Amino acid sequence: MKSSEIRKAFLEYFRQKGHEIVKSSSLIPRHDPTLLFTNAGMVQFKSVFLGEESREYKRAASCQKCLRAGGKHSDIENVGHTRRHHTFFEMLGNFSFGDYFKRDAILFAWELLTGWFKLPTERLWVSIYEEDDEAERIWMDAVGVPKERIVRLGAKDNFWQMADTGPCGPCSEVVIDQGEDMGCGRPECAVGCDCDRFLELWNLVFMQYNRDEGGNLQPLPNPSIDTGMGLERIAAVLQGKENNFDTDLFSDIISAISAHTGVPYGRSTETDVSIRVIADHVRAAAFLLTEGLMPSNEGRGYVLRRIIRRASRHARLLGAEDPLLYKVLDAVASSMGDTYPELLDERERASKVLKVEEERFSRTLQTGMRILDEILSSLKDSGKTVIPGEEVFRLYDTYGFPLDLVKDIARDSGFEIDEEGFHASMDAQRERARASWVGEEEAVAPIYRELLSEIGKTVFVGYETTETDSVVRAIVKDGKVVEEVSEGEEAEIFLDKTPFYGESGGQVGDTGVMEAEGVRLEVKDTKKPLEGMHSHFIRVKKGTLKVWTKLRCEVNAERRRAIMRNHTATHLLQAALRTVLGEHVKQAGSLVEPDRLRFDFTHFSSLNKDELSSVEDIVNDRIMDNIPVTTEERDIKEALASGVIALFGEKYGEKVRVVGISDFSRELCGGTHCSATGEIGLFTIVSEGSVASGIRRIEALTGKSALKHIRDEQKELESIALMLKSDRPSEKVRLLIEELKTLQREKEKLKGEAVRDRAIEAVKGARTLDGVKVVSYRVDGLHQKDLRSLADNVRDRLGSGIIVLASAKDNQASFVAMVTKDLKERFNAGEILKKVAAASGGRGGGKAEMAQGGTKQIDKLDSALSSVYDIVREYQSNT
Repeated sequence: MKSSEIRKAFLEYFRQKGHEIVKSSSLIPRHDPTLLFTNAGMVQFKSVFLGEESREYKRAASCQKCLRAGGKHSDIENVGHTRRHHTFFEMLGNFSFGDYFKRDAILFAWELLTGWFKLPTERLWVSIYEEDDEAERIWMDAVGVPKERIVRLGAKDNFWQMADTGPCGPCSEVVIDQGEDMGCGRPECAVGCDCDRFLELWNLVFMQYNRDEGGNLQPLPNPSIDTGMGLERIAAVLQGKENNFDTDLFSDIISAISAHTGVPYGRSTETDVSIRVIADHVRAAAFLLTEGLMPSNEGRGYVLRRIIRRASRHARLLGAEDPLLYKVLDAVASSMGDTYPELLDERERASKVLKVEEERFSRTLQTGMRILDEILSSLKDSGKTVIPGEEVFRLYDTYGFPLDLVKDIARDSGFEIDEEGFHASMDAQRERARASWVGEEEAVAPIYRELLSEIGKTVFVGYETTETDSVVRAIVKDGKVVEEVSEGEEAEIFLDKTPFYGESGGQVGDTGVMEAEGVRLEVKDTKKPLEGMHSHFIRVKKGTLKVWTKLRCEVNAERRRAIMRNHTATHLLQAALRTVLGEHVKQAGSLVEPDRLRFDFTHFSSLNKDELSSVEDIVNDRIMDNIPVTTEERDIKEALASGVIALFGEKYGEKVRVVGISDFSRELCGGTHCSATGEIGLFTIVSEGSVASGIRRIEALTGKSALKHIRDEQKELESIALMLKSDRPSEKVRLLIEELKTLQREKEKLKGEAVRDRAIEAVKGARTLDGVKVVSYRVDGLHQKDLRSLADNVRDRLGSGIIVLASAKDNQASFVAMVTKDLKERFNAGEILKKVAAASGGRGGGKAEMAQGGTKQIDKLDSALSSVYDIVREYQSNT
């Protein structure tokens, strides 16, 4: 079976079994700060398993994009060297949320593998948790697996848990015996061995317990099922391949690599490893880039950069001197684009990013090689043969040198590396990386989950109104639920319904007031700790607030209107950017506040003045057209099929809100907006710049803020015109600049004449020591650069000799020493200057022909210059 047929058959089988077929979620789990990347099929259902979210279905199946690279779950170092390790892979899975349990999960797995996929039953084994008698009975009695082919394993292999506490349970794996030829040859080789003979195909997790903080297991009221089977593994088995890379999932990609490098796959073990690394890593890079992730030096972007650079390094090992990965990207898009059309949509942009990153790595690689040469030279001089782990990590972290590259170079040079020290530094880096990406989204405090289950969701009515009568359902102060708060205290309150928008989607939360008889509250902010839950951060200005109090709630309407103007303008801005720059432009972040808006987007170069003016004009034209802004709720699949813009990786529900501005802009958005574009009033861009590789940022203003900005700029121009006493300030400034340049040229001319005069004076004072002319000369008031220029002039006039110059300025002095080329074999400017500077309590050094230094002990300057002659004589006596 082709991989596309396997994928289709899996989903069709479970469709027939009543499962909802759910689209793969993003590789970037934006709403799960505990993960760098989506690494299993259950990740998008985590909130369902935890009881935080309910869906319209009780059973689901998916083919999930997964990535294991970086952090706890990382296979990157093994990729290319083994038959089955990957960074990017596809996970086939079926899930039950309190519906069917062990028996059906086991029967489904067996029927699909043996009935649909036709795997021979005599080659299939089963592993179960050592204490799971129920699973053993089902496998034996309901399926008919012989007892001798059921293996009990411990918790390390066959007990799964989401975290230290929470849902967990035993698991059972279906294993296929691939034959003795695939094994390790050891007599004890059996299910559970790390070799390739007994290959784990499908893991069935039976979530039936909840582990509390004391480590105790309590039965779950609604046991659930989470299963996972790697598409790459089952494809290899069904296609009769010993190696995942030999399947049709990789064949087109590997062919493209061989075509571009001229290195055939299968020629040698060494080159095959490099080809497999490139094939795997370019798939991972393609999917991550498609989702808007950019290479960087921290968090997820750091992992992407490492993947790209590791692949680029292996491309060089195959003889590719120029960027290669961006060329292979076409093969990834072509072979997987039918299943993942985003690869085709984003191919051009991803290709550009890859090429830029490869070119950057090429430059850093050259720099890194110089650094490594310096390290090896220093170690040789000190008689050491081990490269410190910290230095190896610095090469890896700063210059993208993979560990195996440093190993190879070290081995060729007769050195070893301190791997233990390297891994210690790597662990420290991982902690820093983890801290950086956990910081992107704070983990939700348990108290919010508890409250949500107790009081239910907050009904948001803020699209229709900015005022409501609402009831206080809960009060939280200092992380604890309380019954009341008094005047002067601050707390979070939760209502049955609210007009206050909670911060999300880049839009800040609302502020305002709430009142009841004898009570007045200031609402300082509103947030959404969980979907459907609004937390109002309040300060009690008067009275005592108690749970169940009925409040009159009023949003700060003027502030809300300013936010709405900026949010609608952000939609217009994105559409204008795509019109001017191209459809590769994707939102990479945004901030919508009352006084400004900020929009981050994917693009590779700064916008020129014409492009910025065009964007600004388009937005203002749409504002003047006063186009109605429409909102409608639609089914997510239907909305996406209609071509609306969605933020890649954002977690959307089954029903979504579509904000439309005629046919110019249509986006999925939960924010608040104007009813027509004319309400924005005015739009002006105040800045455009880079925030990361391939990510640009525009900051802009609307309405009164834009008008104030323009007036401020006008006042500034009027002030300049007044100072220049001209009604044409730009022309006056141009004339002043020309005049300044003329004066500068005259100054340089006079300086050159002064240098010439001083050089003549210095040469006149030269002494001849055994046929060598020596100049020792002091001239104060010069910067180091000017002193160097004077030394060049003296050298040119002297022809042959030794020059040492000094200049005192601003309580310190500078030295420059030079030795003409004909004398550099006998005298060394660096050594001479080192001794002269030391004589004045300073430091200095350099090369044979030129050296520089300095001192703060100006009173010793003359005596130091006098020592020059003795230093030269010492040289002459030694030679």
